[in-house]
Amino acid sequence: MADRTAPNYHLRLEWVYGYRGHQCRNNLYYTAAKEIVYFVAGVGVVYNTREHKQKFYLGHNDDIISLALHPEQVLVATGQVGKEPYICVWDSYTVQTVSILKDVHTHGIACLAFDVDGQCLVSVGLDSKNTMCVWDWRRGKVLATAPGHTDRIFDISWDLYQPSKLVSCGVKHIKFWSICGNALTPKRGVFGKTGDLQTILCLACARDEVTYSGALNGDIYVWKGINLARTVQGAHGSGIFSMNACEEGFATGGRDGCVRLWDLNFKPITVIDLRETDQGYKGLSVRSVCWRGDHILVGTQDSEIFEVVVHERNKPFLIMQGHCEGELWALAVHPTKPLAMTGSDDRSVRIWSLIDHALIARCNMEEPIRCAAVSTDGIHLALGMKDGSFTVLRVRDMTEVVHVKDRKEAIHELKYSPDGAHLAVGSNENSVDIYGVVQRYKKVGECVGSTSFITHMDWSTDSKYLQTNDGNGKRLLYKMPSGKEVTNKEEFKLVQWSTWTCSLGPEVNGIWPKYSDINDINSVDANFNNQVLVTADDYGLVKLFRYPCLKKGAKFKKYLGHSAHITNARWSHDYQWVITIGGADHSVFQWKFIPERKSKDALHIAPQETLTESHSEESDSDQSDVPEMDSEIEQETQLTYRRQVYKEDLPQLKEQCKEKQRASATKKRVSPPSSSVRLHFIHGYRGYDCRSNLFYTQTGEIVYHVAGVGVVYNRQQNTQRFYLGHDDDILCLAIHPLKDYVATGQVGRDSSIHIWDSEMLKTLSVLKGHHQYGVCAVDFSADGKRLASVGLDDNHTIVLWDWRKGEKQSAIRGSKDKIFVIKINPYMPEKLITAGIKHIKFWHKAGGGLIGRKGNMGKTETMMCAVYGWTEEMVFSGTSTGDICIWKDMYLIKTIKAHDGPVFSMHALEKGFVTGGKDGVVALWDDTFEHCLKTYAVKRAVLAPGSKGLLLEDNPSIRAISLGHGHILVGTKNGEILEVDKSGPITLLVQGHMEGEVWGLATHPHLPICATVSDDKTLRIWDLSPSHCMLAVRKLKKGGRCCCFSPDGKALAVGLNDGSFLIVNADTLEDLVSFHHRKDVISDIRFSPGAGKYLAVASCDSFVDIYNVMSSKRVGVCKGSQSYITHLDWDKRGKLLQVNTGAKEQLFFEAPRGKKQTIPVSETEKIDWSSWSCVLGPSCEGIWPVVSDVTEVTASSLSSDGKVLATGDDFGYVKLFRYPVKGKFGKFKRYVAHSTHVTNVRWTHDDALLVTAGGADTSLMIWTHEAEGHRDTRQCDSEESDIESENDGGYDSDVTRENEMNYTIKALSTNVRQMLGIKPHLQQKEPSVDERPPVSRALPQPEKLQTNNVGKKKRQIEDLVLELVFGYRGNDCRNNVHYLNEGADIIYHTAAVGIVFNLSTASQSFYTEHTDDILCLTINQHPKFPNVVATGQETLETCQSLHHLFMCGTP
Repeated sequence: MADRTAPNYHLRLEWVYGYRGHQCRNNLYYTAAKEIVYFVAGVGVVYNTREHKQKFYLGHNDDIISLALHPEQVLVATGQVGKEPYICVWDSYTVQTVSILKDVHTHGIACLAFDVDGQCLVSVGLDSKNTMCVWDWRRGKVLATAPGHTDRIFDISWDLYQPSKLVSCGVKHIKFWSICGNALTPKRGVFGKTGDLQTILCLACARDEVTYSGALNGDIYVWKGINLARTVQGAHGSGIFSMNACEEGFATGGRDGCVRLWDLNFKPITVIDLRETDQGYKGLSVRSVCWRGDHILVGTQDSEIFEVVVHERNKPFLIMQGHCEGELWALAVHPTKPLAMTGSDDRSVRIWSLIDHALIARCNMEEPIRCAAVSTDGIHLALGMKDGSFTVLRVRDMTEVVHVKDRKEAIHELKYSPDGAHLAVGSNENSVDIYGVVQRYKKVGECVGSTSFITHMDWSTDSKYLQTNDGNGKRLLYKMPSGKEVTNKEEFKLVQWSTWTCSLGPEVNGIWPKYSDINDINSVDANFNNQVLVTADDYGLVKLFRYPCLKKGAKFKKYLGHSAHITNARWSHDYQWVITIGGADHSVFQWKFIPERKSKDALHIAPQETLTESHSEESDSDQSDVPEMDSEIEQETQLTYRRQVYKEDLPQLKEQCKEKQRASATKKRVSPPSSSVRLHFIHGYRGYDCRSNLFYTQTGEIVYHVAGVGVVYNRQQNTQRFYLGHDDDILCLAIHPLKDYVATGQVGRDSSIHIWDSEMLKTLSVLKGHHQYGVCAVDFSADGKRLASVGLDDNHTIVLWDWRKGEKQSAIRGSKDKIFVIKINPYMPEKLITAGIKHIKFWHKAGGGLIGRKGNMGKTETMMCAVYGWTEEMVFSGTSTGDICIWKDMYLIKTIKAHDGPVFSMHALEKGFVTGGKDGVVALWDDTFEHCLKTYAVKRAVLAPGSKGLLLEDNPSIRAISLGHGHILVGTKNGEILEVDKSGPITLLVQGHMEGEVWGLATHPHLPICATVSDDKTLRIWDLSPSHCMLAVRKLKKGGRCCCFSPDGKALAVGLNDGSFLIVNADTLEDLVSFHHRKDVISDIRFSPGAGKYLAVASCDSFVDIYNVMSSKRVGVCKGSQSYITHLDWDKRGKLLQVNTGAKEQLFFEAPRGKKQTIPVSETEKIDWSSWSCVLGPSCEGIWPVVSDVTEVTASSLSSDGKVLATGDDFGYVKLFRYPVKGKFGKFKRYVAHSTHVTNVRWTHDDALLVTAGGADTSLMIWTHEAEGHRDTRQCDSEESDIESENDGGYDSDVTRENEMNYTIKALSTNVRQMLGIKPHLQQKEPSVDERPPVSRALPQPEKLQTNNVGKKKRQIEDLVLELVFGYRGNDCRNNVHYLNEGADIIYHTAAVGIVFNLSTASQSFYTEHTDDILCLTINQHPKFPNVVATGQETLETCQSLHHLFMCGTP
């Protein structure tokens, strides 16, 4: 079988020909090191002209379109296009990323500018609002953002002399901005009479609020403040594209091809007309200028860069050139020399020297060029044109040999035969024409087998065959030179090809992804010598494959640089280089081909090289050599944690059910019970799908999680305390380095992370808004200030938080595969690692982003755990095969076999490590993993006498390990928490059921014990007294869903999932009898009261069987239910059965025969039931919530005194109702602890405890029942009911009115609301109770006042000044009048004005920066901030709603 790994070779970008001059301006600068920085395609280029060397910044993944240079001239900011575009700030010296800024803009980033001290960066987006954003770029934080303008913005600049002032300009506008707080406030420039309103293309700021700007007509507009002061007419012949300010003055460049220099007062110094110079040409247009000292850099529309020395201004140096605008498709390499030929839609053909990295010849043709080929002797160059003709030139002097036009459609491919005799020309007319070279290109043959345009062709080495690919994905073979098609498949296999550039055929199957029928690969070229293949595709990726590459989905190395589609790729004649050309970016890239180094050298690569190579990513497709996945890990990757409905959806669902609720609101609802419950103890620990989630706290208690609860367990007193802030499954837990705070992450649509205090159980911070579906890993930094988290979304997003402030610092897509662990480097909090399915990645923070590199390990392994070692670059990770990998930086140094099966958990000590694996062994290691110092096997034999339960099996899979207080703490997959003493004995502290739903629950008739049975195939007996432990356990053949004690407590009946049931001895759990009469799950089982003579067994087959316990015979069957049975209860006499079914029926059957009875509602209430666990019927109608179509009430239990009904439902709520719960929507007390559905609830025999079982969360929770007089000290557990009924004391009418006010307004395209009103005289009067008498008794005004304004002159528009405002907003606002200045003034608001009213002079002064109604006002009481006021307005852009802080002395 062919090798399916990626090839052992590299490409390294060596040179980029071109400069992006089209659609971009101001993108060319000198750096501090006198190098030139610019961009082309998706690459930032730093070009050293003295040494003629280029360095590349490859941090973008799409076209770069904007660039700004930091004032210190070392750092560069570049912005790109794309759906989620980002800004990179990078170092022009090391070409490494310093910061990434993202998540604000869409479409692209049009302009960038640094402020004068380089602390802030402003960016303008390409979205419809042209959003402006000011960044603290080092931290990646947004300081302010605002819509920029409705039309395109072309340039933006900071005022270098006034802090926090900006100027932006663009289509028909210029705006002057000021930053105040986090608001950007614009004032539009006033053109007035001085100049025409027109498009401004560029600007520069000067002293004293003067701004110079270049306009579309070639004038320079000079602004003072926001007013146009004067214009410099005709500075350029047409549009001024670029303006650059430096110490000496200003440089401008325009479409007329001139560069002008001006002094600091904008008096002209000199003009340089580039069109008139030697290198100039008609139509040259300047897009960018940079003036430094006596050098001027000029970038042109046609991708050239000139350098002009001022005193020799008529001799500019042409230091870089590329193709002009238009697609670039044609590429050919010279057969014997290091030359490449390219031809483009700009109609030029160019020859490049690959050694000198320079353009050596250029020739303009009549037509756009689409393909090129060089004859085998290197003498002729053939060019295929867009109009169907082709031209042959002599390479030596670019003179024409022949021009042939036989076709009307474009020629897309042409090739000379190896013997040089023929030229094959493939056109878009689906045919290939063969021409004789020696016969002056006479047509000698034609190939007409294709049904679509020709895309690729190759000759055989003997020049007797030609293969073609066409647009339909067909591969055909022709005899040469006649052009006869060969249909025999065998003949195909015998041909030897002289080149391979086809994208179809068995040798290149592997370049196509699996299961794809797309044709996005534009070009292929095989290097037969090194057996490697290069491909170029529509996504801008250059890939290297092995050749031949037979199986689909082969591995590759990929390289970014070109942004959009790459049209062609070719090896140079001696295979030293690969040349690729970009279609839309019309750039030429030259890549050096490098054989793979030995891994030893890999540690000593120059930083420049590692950077470029780190962008060669291995492919994502699976390798053939990945070992089989471990069954446990396999199970875990299948878990999705997605819910149909999340608790977060409840408010919305309730909103939808409002109507139902209103209908029933007239009836009086039953009040909630007076007694309450409090969570007391939980049996369970989540080990089956979580790892490393168990720690010692500062005080020696143990913290872990189960269901939706964070548990703090005191092992001396055997008590638990709970953190109940979560409302769904907790999936991960991390402890602060000081061992006092805990972070837990949960499942949820917008899932949250809580940081809480393990001593006080108080929430310190809640982080949400960045993870979907759930948070699967968290970790604190060593200083405890940062928190890293990983989400469960498809990209497994990684977020770095400043958790105290609750703000996101950086975020990035983590990996397509599941991530199991995240760790922050303890020595350098900027670095972190993530590990998971088939990968380990090393990340470092850069501003608002993270940059990640995969660890190189040869073959891909799944990592289950990872820790940092004793130095900042050492990382140790545990694999799914039982190895420990030791990493330095990102290179694998060695692996050590540690466990049989996966290593699930590891913990770093001061001097060494401890690991735990699926093999149930805990191992202690020295600090280099050389020696295993000690192993502990978790076995029943070594269980210490003080254990709180029993081990289910020897060597359970270990999922969590932690050390402290002289012990090793171990969590197992089976839900046990064990403490291993260093000397050997093991104490079991807590345990619960294993993976699988827990449904069966029964409490003992007179002892404080209960029994549970679960899908994990165990039956367990638990002690509910303070010793809280598991008393007995028995493994069953099948899982079970129900159980019940006999009335004397000696026997226990258990219903299993295969339709059988057992009766066992309640003490020893040994079988007494068993039956198997049904096929489906046994859903409920009940002994009759009294002597327990009968046993009723309900199944999902819709029958209830009644057995006589003494004679062990079936004596009756209850038939007639339409669906599966869910609940059953006996009456006190043991004669009547009540049954609930899945079709929501309430049925009655007579025992023991099972005859169906119809009992009228009035009679059912009189029946005395021996137990109540049903959920249907009039006496419990009120337990069904408003949203009952979404959630089921799964279980209920009535206390023995008949007063309190406890229920469990699918939302994980435990609720208490006052019994009977008549009428709809009874009131209740509600408790959250279980995560998903509560499957069963039971009171103990004396009502002292309530026991609840959570289905998938596997936990068994014990709640203490607190009677009426007992005040619930911790309200946080209990929530009152869903709906406040109107008759609960209700609202005062004013309060109701204000409560229902809605300030939302229909949005316009702009963010000013529509001011719709009806003029007073047109209003229909509605007499209302408290209507004020009309003030004016005057007649209504006539509808239109007609005035004669024929002879009036138009007056100048004057400014209006606000003098007096009548009114105060009191109708819907409160606490909005305050004294100021020791009572001399009062401040209040009305409409959109803040008013300061001086009591002595009765004069008003105003704050008028708001754009809409002010709704609230407060003043700062602190002595440090006298007279500071905050007002909040109503607005659509919520981000702007509260930004006005003003000083009242000067409103």
